[in-house]
Amino acid sequence: MGGQVKKMSGGQAAVMSLQAEKVEHVFGLIGSATMEMFDALYDASDIHFIGVHDERTGTHMADGYARASGRAGVILAGQNGPGATNLVTGLAQAYAAFSPVVSIAGSLSSAHVYRDAFQEVDQQALFKPITKKTWTVTQTARVPEMFREAFRTAMTPRRGPVQLNIPRDVLSEVTEYPEFQQPESYRSQSLPRADPEAIREAAELLRQARQPVIVTGGGIKNSGGHEDAIALAEALNAPIILAPGHGDAIPFGHPLNAGQMGPRGNVVASRLAREADVILALGTRLGFNSTFYSYDNINRQADIIQVELEPTALGRYFPIRLGIWADARAAARQLRDELGKIEARTEVDAWTSAYIEEREAYLQKRDAEADSDTHPIQPSGLYKELRRVLPRSAAVTMDAGTLCLQATDALNYWEPPCLFTPLDFGLVGFSFACGLGVKLARPERPVVSMMGDGGFGMTLSELSTAVDHGINTVTIVMNNQCWGAEKAYQRDFFGERYIGANISSPPFDKVAELYGAAGFRAERITEVGAAVQAALECGKPAVVDIAVDPAALYSFRRDSFKHRGG
Repeated sequence: MGGQVKKMSGGQAAVMSLQAEKVEHVFGLIGSATMEMFDALYDASDIHFIGVHDERTGTHMADGYARASGRAGVILAGQNGPGATNLVTGLAQAYAAFSPVVSIAGSLSSAHVYRDAFQEVDQQALFKPITKKTWTVTQTARVPEMFREAFRTAMTPRRGPVQLNIPRDVLSEVTEYPEFQQPESYRSQSLPRADPEAIREAAELLRQARQPVIVTGGGIKNSGGHEDAIALAEALNAPIILAPGHGDAIPFGHPLNAGQMGPRGNVVASRLAREADVILALGTRLGFNSTFYSYDNINRQADIIQVELEPTALGRYFPIRLGIWADARAAARQLRDELGKIEARTEVDAWTSAYIEEREAYLQKRDAEADSDTHPIQPSGLYKELRRVLPRSAAVTMDAGTLCLQATDALNYWEPPCLFTPLDFGLVGFSFACGLGVKLARPERPVVSMMGDGGFGMTLSELSTAVDHGINTVTIVMNNQCWGAEKAYQRDFFGERYIGANISSPPFDKVAELYGAAGFRAERITEVGAAVQAALECGKPAVVDIAVDPAALYSFRRDSFKHRGG
């Protein structure tokens, strides 16, 4: 970085800005609008460029990398216009997940703006609704400043994606730059702690509770705060329920972990939310996937203590007794210290003992009633087999869709963070690409990506990316030959008037082999374990094509169609 003024192009300054941020991986698709930046990346031996086949899937890779590493993920769309517009779905997904993605796109030359030039689109307006902030760099000398602001904004709570549009002339112009600043000189290193008086009030409410429950979400998961949340739960002898999509916020094996709540969770966790008299919402918004914004899924009479890093989330969907603006992990530790040693409370112990018995019975019943005999393969039997064969160290990525929604609470997550889903954006076609980013962030962990055949068909061209860069994930394609969620709604609410619901696909195991990856196939449940185990051990990117019963459909959003009956 040096201590003297250096003369370089805007493209070189952009890459030096990435180096100043200690960026290790850049996902991207080459384009003529950013050639100066790609040429500078050629000399940047400390940055690994991952060339992708589509800017959307490249953004999912950056998203997965960001969530798994806790650092910003970087995507570079080399072309203005269509190269930039292809980023939209990926950035909207990252925005819904509060994922710190720094997206960079080439932009039209400044002199050509508003002239209906080739590939002209208003990128500043395009990205504004789906990012924390969007900039169009106007001066070459300000490139490092804009990059600093982009990384700072992406990484500041609540985290989220940002967009930098850099015109061709800004990248090609040469100017002088002073020393490039290091991140620690301009980025906040601390998070807010809870007000001590609020902690005392919350502790008193929890002491008085007869049926307490802790709800943990992204605030605990993303901060690595599971040990603090568990210590608090153990002090209170209170069950922990998990926000959907954050089923890994607490390790599966802990007896106080009830699993995911709400319409997409399990019956035990959901009952706890409906019956608790005090709910400590620890780093969660109590949002759509947890509650559908309905008192059908949470006790109307409960006193809610909500801890959130984003102050506008406090009390947004449900009235709260106490709102605490703080980092969830720090607040859990503060609460534990304030509570000290709590004397045994008969009603609480009875409440939690009953829960533990119910949870154990539920897990036993889940295994006992799993259909492992029927052909074609049933989802319950498939999930049971995956629970058996997947390593405890595995990280799992999910798509949206009925089979993945069921799998979110049907699999067991042992080592947080290890579950990466589309969350509130509900995106199909996310999982495989996200898994490639997760694997680059955590190369020591097995990464397993769950998808339907429709979602994998959208993104399978990235098999080339996986093979070219040796990103060895395992993709499990639950192949039911249909868009399962929509076909379920057509069956249950529209008189089986099927249109557009069925899919034809090639054998994905053979397609994987054509790309140079490994392919495996299972048509009976007895073949699943061996196929997944072989995929995990093959030393290549792998695809396991599993034939799942097309009739095994489930309508999750029954609330949307209740006016139709059925």
